[in-house]
Amino acid sequence: MDDNNQQISKSNDQNISEPANQKTESVEKKSASDSKKTENIVVVNKPEEKTTEVQTTSEMEPAEPAETTNSQKPTDISDQKLTNPNARWYVVHTYSGHEQKVSNTLKQRIESLKLQDKILDIIIPTQEKIEIKEGKKATVKEKIFPGYLLVNMIMDDNSWLAVRTTPGITGFIGTSTKPTPLPEEEVKTIKRYMTMAAPKFKTTFTQGEAVKITDGPFNEFLGTISEIDEEKGKLKVMVSVFGRETPVELDLLQIAKI
Repeated sequence: MDDNNQQISKSNDQNISEPANQKTESVEKKSASDSKKTENIVVVNKPEEKTTEVQTTSEMEPAEPAETTNSQKPTDISDQKLTNPNARWYVVHTYSGHEQKVSNTLKQRIESLKLQDKILDIIIPTQEKIEIKEGKKATVKEKIFPGYLLVNMIMDDNSWLAVRTTPGITGFIGTSTKPTPLPEEEVKTIKRYMTMAAPKFKTTFTQGEAVKITDGPFNEFLGTISEIDEEKGKLKVMVSVFGRETPVELDLLQIAKI
């Protein structure tokens, strides 16, 4: 009996211990499975980290406006002229017929002496006109004030010396010690006159001059100019018809010098 009881007790212990072992193995397998899942999660997260790096890189790209700011052009002289309250217009006397040459020389001196912020603009007052020469029309720029330049500048010792010592310039208009600036109204009037829409006619003919008619019903007639209208490009020529002087209105293109 005792032996039988011992055998039954051992078998019960084995039965009890076996499920425990199986459970333990199951738990181990499950934890192993969990660890595999964890590894899988890590692998899945890697592309997300890579994506995050790409986004961060795109966010750190330099902004283009900074380059645009560095490549901006320097302020133009004409802009400074409009906003500089100390700049005034002065009249400079030069040799008649050399206005353009003197203007170019002065511009070169301004650049070489780096006085662009002091001497802002130079104007040769001109107006467009239609010139009649040898029976042909040509648009030309006629000087309004021959022998003079207008200079927009901030007057100080350096700017005065640069202008005054330019070859071809004989001096400023004003007192001997201090140049006199032009009133703003006069400057506006001159600029308006320079930009008049309708050009005037310019002719080499003079009143009382003998001419030959080259076109129209009085072609080949000789006559004398009695009136010249440069605004309209017309003139009147006194022509002898039947022994009497008769005024004939002609275009400037219809006559020629004898």
